[in-house]
Order: sequence, then structure tokens, then C-alpha cells
Amino acid sequence: MSPFNSPYLTAPGVILQDIALIPRDDLMTGVPVFLGVTDAQSNHPSNQLLELPAIPQMLTLWPQFLQLFGRYPVSDYLTHAVRGFFENGGRLCYVLLLPNASPNGTAFSMTMDTLGQGLQTIETLDAIDLVCVPDIMQLTSSREIVQLQALVLEHCDRMSDRFAILDSLNTANLEEINQQRQQLIGNNGAIYGSWIMVETLSSPIPPCGHIAGIYAQNDRESGVHRAPANYVLKGVLDISLALSASDWQSLNMEHGAGVNWIHSFKSRGIRVWGARTVSQISGWQYVNVRRLIITVLRWAEHNLMGIGFEPNDIALWTRIARELTVYCESLWQKGALQGQEPEEAFYVKCDEETNPLEVRNAGQVVAEVGLSPTTPSEFIVISLVHGSSGITFA
Repeated sequence: MSPFNSPYLTAPGVILQDIALIPRDDLMTGVPVFLGVTDAQSNHPSNQLLELPAIPQMLTLWPQFLQLFGRYPVSDYLTHAVRGFFENGGRLCYVLLLPNASPNGTAFSMTMDTLGQGLQTIETLDAIDLVCVPDIMQLTSSREIVQLQALVLEHCDRMSDRFAILDSLNTANLEEINQQRQQLIGNNGAIYGSWIMVETLSSPIPPCGHIAGIYAQNDRESGVHRAPANYVLKGVLDISLALSASDWQSLNMEHGAGVNWIHSFKSRGIRVWGARTVSQISGWQYVNVRRLIITVLRWAEHNLMGIGFEPNDIALWTRIARELTVYCESLWQKGALQGQEPEEAFYVKCDEETNPLEVRNAGQVVAEVGLSPTTPSEFIVISLVHGSSGITFA
């Protein structure tokens, strides 16, 4: 029996046939953390969930979620999001249960405080590069939904090493979705609609978990530099809102920011369409470009953290430039950067000009990196700054 068809696997003594994939030590992308609540928290007060530590739980298989967090099918969005992630190619994720803020525990509720505490908990989780909070959409007020989504987006922008997959409002009113998009301004996030229909439920669910699985599959097959679009969504029966070409265009007019939409194509299946961020900054409006830059930062954090113990001099600058050059050339060889020669695809600068006396006195090392991603046709220049708080980019 496929693990996706198992009603639940929580009984003692059950031996899972699936072999868990062991995460590699090198840098992985397409790894989300899911924050939310489950039916088990509301309906089973004595459940083992209450005994789990309030830390993110690592999962490499869908049945592991069932063992830890309860049975299937259920009505909460978190469970369906994690299932959709694994169905669509995801291989590794983390799950953090948030306290259910409902007064009597029989309904779903999330507040700025409970979500804020959860986001603070995952700040040190450096294995992830995606953030999904599907249960925000359990709220009935669009104003509250946008407020909590803005909190997630602010977290991702501040951390710089992760990207938010946000859900559109579940409404046929395109003006409301437009207003949602206009209020969510940041660089490290994207909005996806329509809501989707899945088996076992009669009402639609937000798509973020399924989209996260597409991100993971795309990264593995083509690389983080390719737009995660035009993939068939698995485990999806239908969409809740079909848009015409003009309707979709109306969601993607202003400042280049947009809402990515799931379309049902005759004879081609249900596919995710579009790869725009919510950013209003030229160059940051493509999901793949922004995630490529995030990956460069994560690589630098992973490989250059030890430089803080070395003298801040020309020898250190030369080493940093050399290591960044080797990494950027590997990106070019994989097709992540455009140019006939490496010199056309990127440059790295780490010298006395990027590290004047005032920078060195502040305990920082700065490297300037220019990249020419496959889209858009413009150079993107970032500064990697190593200081007391780690590596950041500007």
C-alpha cells in the first residue's frame, strides 16, 4: 500500500516499508518549514502531540508526519500541506506545531503572538530555505490574514536566507486578491492561488504545501535558478477559481509584482503558472532569481563562517575572492548564469576598496559579487558582509 493511501500509521509495532532518505551534509534547497496546528491538538487533548518538544521536527517521509502528529484524513490545512509537499517531489521538511490560541481548543486559531513565537523558534534553523504557514488561512478576517502573512514575509526578509510561499485569499473577488498583493511588500516571498481540491475534502485548501513540493522537485531536477513553473500538481483534483487571461493579467500589472496562479489546462493537467515575487524592486521580481541569491548567501554562510577568526588583511580578501569565484563559476557551468565566458556571467571583488579602514575597524569583511542570472537581462550586484552576526547581504 502506498504511504499516501494509508488511513493512518500510528499504531505501536507498525513497521514502515519505506526507506527514509538521509539528508546530505552539503547545502540543500527546497527545504520548507511548516508552521501550524493539527486536528489532533483540538480533538485529542491526551495525544502525544502535547508531549513533543516545541522544536521543529524533521521529516523525510509522509508517514513520519502521521506517526508524530495524528491520523488522516483531517480538516486542518497543515496536514494536507505536508502531504502535498511529499506528493509533489519534496524529500525533506520540518514541522513546528504552534499553540492553538482558541479559548476552548475545539477550533483553529492563530494570533500574532503565537505565530511570532514560532517564527522566533525557527530563526536558528539554517537547514531550511522555505517557510509555509497554511493555517493562517483558517482565519476568517482578510485583514488578519494579511497581517500574519506580512509577519512571515518580514521574517524571511530579515533572515535573508529563506523564502515565504504565501497563499492567496480564498475568494472570487479579484479586487480583494489585488489588495492582498499590494499590502504584502517584500523581497523574499511569493503569493500563489487558486485554492485546490484534494481527495477526502469537500472544500478547497490553500496550495502552499503542494507548491513547496514543486520547488523541491524543480531544484533537484533543474536547479534553484530555474523558475518553478509549468509543473503538473499531483494529488489535486481541481482548482477553486479559474481565471481568464485578462483576469490573471490584472493581478500582475503593477510594479512587476504579481500573484502566481494554478491553472487547469485541457489535456495538460493542473499546472502552476507564473514565478513572480511580491517585490517591487527590479531584479527581485522573479522567484528563481531571488532564490538564487538566497542560495549564494547560504553557501557563503556555510563555507565562509570560519573567516571571522583570521586577520582581516589582503590574504583573507584573496581567499574569500578565490572561494567565491570558484563557487560562482560552478553556478555558471550549471547554467544558472548567462554569458559566453565566466567574465560575462559574474565578478567577485574583495579588496581594500570594499574593505576600507572604517569597515575593518567595525570588524567586518565585505565582498562585492555581481551576477548575471538567466532572467532578467541585467547584472545584479550584492555585497556579502561578514560581521559579528554572521554573513548578510545588501
